[in-house]
Amino acid sequence: MSGSDEPADLARQMREKAQQLAEAAERTSDPHERERLEKKSRTIRDRSEQQSAMEAGDIYPEK
Repeated sequence: MSGSDEPADLARQMREKAQQLAEAAERTSDPHERERLEKKSRTIRDRSEQQSAMEAGDIYPEK
């Protein structure tokens, strides 16, 4: 793997993890656990989108 592929792989892994958490949230019957998993899934998905945008040069990281 080249160094240029690492950010793309990280964003992909984050999206996969977010999807797994969303699916786990759908399967649970505990409303508090569902809310926790959904929130974590959204947070990870948001971060993966930010990572992808930074790779594309669309945004710059906040300082």
